[in-house]
Amino acid sequence: MASKKTATTGAKGRKRARKSAAKKATSGGNASYPRHNLTKSLRIPEAILVQNAGRDCTEQEAAGFVGVGYGGPFRLEISSCLKYGLMDRPSAGKVSITDLGRRALRPQNPGDDVRALQQAVLNAPQISDVYEHYRGENLPDRKFFENALEDKFKVPADKISDFIGIFEQSLEAAKLIQKVDNRIRVIDVTEAVPGQPEEQRLKKISKDVKVASGDSCFVMMPFADPIGSYYEKIYEPAIKKAGLEPVRADNDIFGTGKIMDQIWSGINAARVLVAELTSRNPNVFYELGLAHALQKPVVLVAGAEEDVPFDLKHIRVIYYNMTDPFWGQKLVDKVSENILSA
Repeated sequence: MASKKTATTGAKGRKRARKSAAKKATSGGNASYPRHNLTKSLRIPEAILVQNAGRDCTEQEAAGFVGVGYGGPFRLEISSCLKYGLMDRPSAGKVSITDLGRRALRPQNPGDDVRALQQAVLNAPQISDVYEHYRGENLPDRKFFENALEDKFKVPADKISDFIGIFEQSLEAAKLIQKVDNRIRVIDVTEAVPGQPEEQRLKKISKDVKVASGDSCFVMMPFADPIGSYYEKIYEPAIKKAGLEPVRADNDIFGTGKIMDQIWSGINAARVLVAELTSRNPNVFYELGLAHALQKPVVLVAGAEEDVPFDLKHIRVIYYNMTDPFWGQKLVDKVSENILSA
């Protein structure tokens, strides 16, 4: 009898251990993102448009329009539509197509559908956070991307592969990514498509960042125009926006004495540094080497992929495109955010 009781107790203990292990594997995050990619999430609103002239309907009627049963999988698909902002709930048990969903499916002007899909990405929980973090940059290598998703964005470990698939497919559908040298570049459309206000993004990023009075940001960049003019137009306002004091060698610390001693002192004193890599200026690369030797956080900025040396491509780089009419303000905002998160 004692033997039987011991065996039963042991079995229960193993069962509890398995449950605990399963819980541990999925803990540490919250999977609030849509469980379908953007293209798949257009299926229900399109069926309502085609078969019900876009009128409000019950969820069961919507399932009939799609031609599937009304159950858990269909309700999860409705949830994805709601998270992208393609559909709404006018009342309990009913669904309706939003103006955003109509523009995505029935554009009235050129580009309406693409802009609507981009807005849908910016609406989606977690997907929008990851997009805004990496906009204007290449996505990191898979291992580093997975680590960031789990640690920074709190995507549960067992959902990361699913999230990456949905994220990349949705951004591709919305024309928010492009392939550059076998890497995925995330296109910044935040000035053209309403999303989270910049002040709100900065507030979220700076929540756990303590900026002390006198903290400086040292800018490593060519002095000659046109790139030299970016200091006053881009980098100085971006750094001040982040709450730090901007410092550039030629204007601020060059004086009598050894120039390299002053550069070393400026780099060493800075809390964060910015390196403008465009044109591959040798002085900038030398100063960047000093910064790395001191293990200082550096925000890298470049106008093109070829401006970034091979051994820096694994580090986050902000890329700007001067043919974009909003490139200046986008760069100010992005540099400011990356300084705070460096």
